[in-house]
This record gives sequence, C-alpha cells and structure tokens, in this order.
Amino acid sequence: MDEQVKSKAERQIEQIMQEVEPGSDRYRALESAKRFKSSWAELGERLAEVRRQKLFENWGYAVFEDYCSREIRIRKATADKLLMAYHFLEKNEPQVLARHEGLSPLPDYRSIDLLRQAREEKNFSEEEYADLRKAVVDEERSHPTVLKKFKETAAAQDTADQDPALHYRACLQAARRLEIGLRSLEDLPEGADSPVHELAQWLEQRLQEAQQEQEQENQEE
Repeated sequence: MDEQVKSKAERQIEQIMQEVEPGSDRYRALESAKRFKSSWAELGERLAEVRRQKLFENWGYAVFEDYCSREIRIRKATADKLLMAYHFLEKNEPQVLARHEGLSPLPDYRSIDLLRQAREEKNFSEEEYADLRKAVVDEERSHPTVLKKFKETAAAQDTADQDPALHYRACLQAARRLEIGLRSLEDLPEGADSPVHELAQWLEQRLQEAQQEQEQENQEE
C-alpha cells in the first residue's frame, strides 16, 4: 500500500510490528488489524483468541480494551461488534463465514451484527429475519440500506407493542396493496386473491375493534 494513503492507525500498527517477532500471536493479530477493512472476520477470529487466552496481558496491557485501543487501534464498541459478529457467523451462518476461506468478501460486520440483533435481541419473526438475511447475505446490500431495513422492522414491532391499532392499519394497507397487485395480473388463477381479500377484511375488523377499545380506554381515563 502506498505510504501516502495509509492512515495514522496503519502507520502506528506497522511501527509496532517492526518491534514484534514475525509469526508470533501478537504479530499475526497486528497483521490482521492492517487488513481489517477487507478481512474483518480474520481480525474477529484473532481478537477472540487474544481475549480468550488473555494474551494481551503478556504484551503489557492490563485489560483487553486497552490492547484494542492502543495497539490494534479500534474502539471498544468496534471490537465488541467484531467479536459478536464473528461468533454469530461461527454459530449460525458457518457457510457465510466460509466465504472468507474462499477469499470472497464477507458482508459488512456491522450488517452481520444487525442480523445478530434481529435474532438474539429483537426477536424478529422467521419471515422478518429471512428478509433481512436476504438483504445482507444474498443481495449484499450496503450497510446503510440494511440499517434502514432493520430500523423499519424494529420500529414496526415497537409500534405493535405500543399501539395495536397502528399495527393493524399498517398490515391492512399492505394487504390491500397486495390485493390490488394480484388483481392486475392477467394470468392470476381464479380465486387466488380470495385469501388476501379475506385477510384484509379480518384486519379491517380487528382495526375497528382496536380503535373502539382505544376510545373506551381514553374515556375511562
């Protein structure tokens, strides 16, 4: 890499590497840090090993966070995301992690962490998770695009918890759009749109009931 385009962090890492024995655990971790952008999984794997065996203590650091910030030059929040994303792939998506071994680029580690959050923290439905996974893994969407999709799905869940009427309305609108789209298909089999129409009617009824319940609660307050 041309010295002129190297970041300050890269130059500092290279300076430390000159003082470390090549091939050692410490050297390999630094080497992975240099390749962070193109191979974050490698760095995640190295950091997991460093933390698990507390190798940083042998290198003069009292805590793992100091090692990350002062030697690898990444913030604690970044290190945490890297580690969680790596462990998530290792456990749930080993075939995706295998891309690294085949020298194919992996999805952005931040997008992988959103997948982890969808599965472990936000309790996305199987359909919602599959939709997000498709954007991250199959379509290789940019992180901003994935983040927007994640936030929209999470917000819909929060809305459902806070105001069922708003959630029913959103679902009803989606059902009606689907119904209209199906009817525009010239080769649609007869009656194929009936289940969607029935679903829309059910959602409309539940929306009315939810609105009535909400009105009664407001009157009682």
